[in-house]
Amino acid sequence: MMMNIPVAYRFVAIIICLLTTSKVVDGAIGITWGRQSVQRLVPSLVVDLILQNGVRNARIYSSQTDILEAFSGSGINLNIGLFNVAVILDNNTAFDWVQEKVVKNYVTANIRRIFIGNYVFKSGDNYQRIRNDAMTTLEVIQYALNRAGHGDIKAALTHDTPVLKDNPTRPSEAEFKTDLVVDMSRVLNTLKANNSPFVIKIFPALFVLNNNMPPIFAFPDNNDSATFVKDINGAVYTHAFDFIYDSFLWALEKAGAGDLEVVVDQLCWPTDGFPGGNFSAAERFYRVLLPRVVSNRGTPKRPGRPIEVYVHSLSDETRIPIFEPWGRHWGIYRSNGEPKYKIDLTGQGRDIYPARAKGIMRMPERWCVFKNNTLNANILEKQSQIACNGGDCTSLSLGGSCSRLSFEDTVSYKFNMYFQSTFQEDGSCDFDGLGEVVTENPSTGECLFPVEVVKGTQNLFDKQNSTSGADHGKGMHGIGDRCAVCFVLLISVLWAVF
Repeated sequence: MMMNIPVAYRFVAIIICLLTTSKVVDGAIGITWGRQSVQRLVPSLVVDLILQNGVRNARIYSSQTDILEAFSGSGINLNIGLFNVAVILDNNTAFDWVQEKVVKNYVTANIRRIFIGNYVFKSGDNYQRIRNDAMTTLEVIQYALNRAGHGDIKAALTHDTPVLKDNPTRPSEAEFKTDLVVDMSRVLNTLKANNSPFVIKIFPALFVLNNNMPPIFAFPDNNDSATFVKDINGAVYTHAFDFIYDSFLWALEKAGAGDLEVVVDQLCWPTDGFPGGNFSAAERFYRVLLPRVVSNRGTPKRPGRPIEVYVHSLSDETRIPIFEPWGRHWGIYRSNGEPKYKIDLTGQGRDIYPARAKGIMRMPERWCVFKNNTLNANILEKQSQIACNGGDCTSLSLGGSCSRLSFEDTVSYKFNMYFQSTFQEDGSCDFDGLGEVVTENPSTGECLFPVEVVKGTQNLFDKQNSTSGADHGKGMHGIGDRCAVCFVLLISVLWAVF
């Protein structure tokens, strides 16, 4: 069973957090945490991991009471999620929600913001109803916060780059899409009236993919001058983060909201399922960018101004709906609490691994593999489909860490992912006589055949409770631009050289 974290240990973790963040800076680094996985890290463990890594800000995809209670007394600034924008559309419902979620937890949980929806503000007539709901929810929640005497807590919608016009060649050209201008004006008026931030997602690797830019432009250490973008007023863009951030600044300025604070609630680099989505690339990206965030260098359009970003995310979420294979692989940590790569979340640029989670035990060293006793394509397809319906096979996707396996190893990988998702349950490796349990690790090259953690050492995923009501995201925080899948093949070879 998972050990209870002593109060004294929590106290020590808070002291460590204070010491490692004592440097006076305005730029802020936070981290996101979602819970849609086979086993979910228990909230108290998550709080301690955040504190041990010197992080003072968190963006959580929930507003459940038990989650808020876990953060009580931690000193962590919380940005909580309200996902179902169709649930709270009037002042009375909004006031009740604020009383239940905010007022009861305000002092101890240190709630700072309510992030509404999850990139639901999309272009097109098909999205008009959800945009209307999102705008209404934003307005009534902020009104309820103000009415309850908590106007210092800000409500905001979250936005992705598709709200901007397509194919920008430089940030100064950016503006909101024509069919979003009226609705965006309504949103911006609410934000300006309440001094609330404009919240954005930045996924550099996907941005350069979608805009036919060189892959190296995704990295903040890019020194290839041939890829630099020159803009007006002498601005020069060497990498995608500054390009995207300033594109939003230009769009806001043109919409009459150039003074709004901009918060990056998802700073993304996947570790699998995407060309260039691997541990070394993620480590390289964050090693350079995070120190820039806390240095207050700002961007070409806002030099010397602090930036607030949230690294996405603490751990993988293997139960997010598969719209893109990389959407399940944002995590810094594996399910067993082991970090995947080096990252200094304080922004000091130290060559360190993040703190390891304690008290999580692995299942026995057993794997399920294909016996290689049939070549019947129909039978193999049927059993493989069963395996991947229950297990996470996204690492087999083009550009993924297991995409180069042989045919037999690919079948074995699928079988093992199902076997581990059942916590090595007896009979779950049968697959109509095609599977067998082995004790020799079948991992090969960069492809890891994982072993699941012991059942009960984390909170089990509850599909019904994870997708209901206003407090849950239905996996939407893992969804980006679905069209990007079409371009992955074209860019795979280019990523291999960076």
